[in-house]
Amino acid sequence: MRDGTAATAIQPSGGVLKGTANGLVNFFAGLTILFALWWLAIYLATLDPAASHWAAFGPIPAFKSLGKMWESGLIANALWTSGYRLGIGLLIAIAIGVPIGIVMGRSKRFRDLSNSPFQLMRMISPLSWEPIAVIMFAGWDPAIIFLIAIASVWPVIFSTAAGLAKVDPAWFKVARNLGAKPWHIVTQIILPAITFDVLTGIRLAVGVAWIVLVPAEFLGVTSGFGYTIEDARESLEYDHLMAMILVIGAVGYVIDASLLMLIKRFSWHKQ
Repeated sequence: MRDGTAATAIQPSGGVLKGTANGLVNFFAGLTILFALWWLAIYLATLDPAASHWAAFGPIPAFKSLGKMWESGLIANALWTSGYRLGIGLLIAIAIGVPIGIVMGRSKRFRDLSNSPFQLMRMISPLSWEPIAVIMFAGWDPAIIFLIAIASVWPVIFSTAAGLAKVDPAWFKVARNLGAKPWHIVTQIILPAITFDVLTGIRLAVGVAWIVLVPAEFLGVTSGFGYTIEDARESLEYDHLMAMILVIGAVGYVIDASLLMLIKRFSWHKQ
């Protein structure tokens, strides 16, 4: 019995280790294929002497530039300024989106009234608000934060509302019968029940905000990922341009992976 019990206890750990190993193999294999295709595309393009300038767009020059750009503080500065704008914009979207989503999930009347205008506004391209944002705000930082917030708020609202709609109404009746106050219902029932859905909405919001952030920084600012890419293009430093694209992809991947870990942590359906 002891041997059988020990074997049973060991199997899950072995499965976890095997899954982790497979995940790492797939991760590095996928990146290797991506960079090989990138190198091959540039190699084929530069076979024509007239297109020799495309060599600067290759992976090797990009990786060489990463170290130089980090030492000069270019990457760190862009990471700080873009991260600040992204973080503030997302916090505003969460602070607005979660309460509205809760009201939508709890009130059918409000949900019916708000669905059409919210869907209409959700379908407006966030960057189309840029001229209005420039007029509304004195500086570019507030304008960019506004664009990120207005792009991010909709996934948070609708994910929160959808999560709350799945909660059994009997929970609220039982809580009220036991003397729970409205604040207790929010903190003890609603928030734990919708955490998974809120995090899922935030993950979707980050994807949208990340797409909006870079083009929003092309004009008017002197720092950030978008500015660094535009500056590299204008100065014909294409290796720097590709290096910054790599940084943007890597940072976005880390943020998304971190949110995915949180989502799995709060998932009711453990895998």
